[in-house]
Formats: sequence, structure tokens, C-alpha cells
Amino acid sequence: MELTSKEFWTALHGMVLGAGFLLAFSGGLAGLWGLRADWLTPEGARRSLRRLALGSWAMAILAWAAVLLGTYMIYPWYRAKAPLGASGDALANFPKYLLLSKPGTTEWHEFGMEWKEHIAWFCPILATAVAWVTARYGRQLVQDARLRRALLILFTVAFFSAAVAGLFGAMINKAAPTR
Repeated sequence: MELTSKEFWTALHGMVLGAGFLLAFSGGLAGLWGLRADWLTPEGARRSLRRLALGSWAMAILAWAAVLLGTYMIYPWYRAKAPLGASGDALANFPKYLLLSKPGTTEWHEFGMEWKEHIAWFCPILATAVAWVTARYGRQLVQDARLRRALLILFTVAFFSAAVAGLFGAMINKAAPTR
């Protein structure tokens, strides 16, 4: 199996960076959930906080890398203008126009891509907020259930925004691959 340059960058964007964030989410969620004073010794809390801070910064970096790569490298390939009068196989290198050329796939662009390009940005912004609060208020997270709950909510919204963007991205790439 051989990947073109565009396929390589698309796979890196979705399958490595995006999927890496989604997979790491379970560790971050478990780490935040388990930060409870009655469950941890002081030494255990310190180790868990260090691991959580490093992990949440790593996830924020993965999310930023995926969104920036998608926005500034892959998205222009998706939006590339097709030559006037192009149709059928000639649209293979112009994914947006390939989707718009068939009534059955128009909604993948009109709804799916529009959602994907906007909702994806929530993920790195929220993941960065979680990482910053975790690093800044570390010890307080062990004692303050409300703060921990707020971070769990932000983290979960970041996960769902990444999941929606990833699902739409995979389906759009299946219907009109970036080659």
C-alpha cells in the first residue's frame, strides 16, 4: 500500500493526531475522576496530578496540531477550485466539487463539512483550558469537587467536539478522498 503526499498528511491529521487525542481522553478522564482526597494518599495525589498535568498538556498539543494541520494544510486541498466544466472523474482531485456534483453527497459538504470546520476548533481551546487549570490549580483539584466537575464537563465537551469533527472528517474523506 502506498500513500500519496496528501493522503499521508490527511492520515496524520485524522488517524494519528485526532485519534491520539480521542484515545488519550479516557486516561485524562480517569485521571480527573480519580482525583479525590478520600481516595488518594498525599504522595498518590502528587503523582496523579503530575501525570494529569503532563497528559492534559500532551492532549492539548495533539488537538492543536490536528486542528492547525487540518485548517491550514488539508482544508485548502479540500476547497481547491475545480476547472470550469469539470465533471465525473475530472473532479477526483477536487473533493468539495466532487461532493457537490452528486445530489446524494451534497449534504456531506453543505452540513458535514460546515460543522466539521467549526466544531473542531472547540477541542483544542477546551483541552488547553483544562490543561491550564490542571497545572495552575493542581492541589485544589483534589479537594474541590466543583472545580473537578467543571473540568470534567469541559474535557467531555472537548472530546465530543473532536469526535464529531472526526466522524464527519472520516465520512467526508470516504465520499470524496483528498488525493
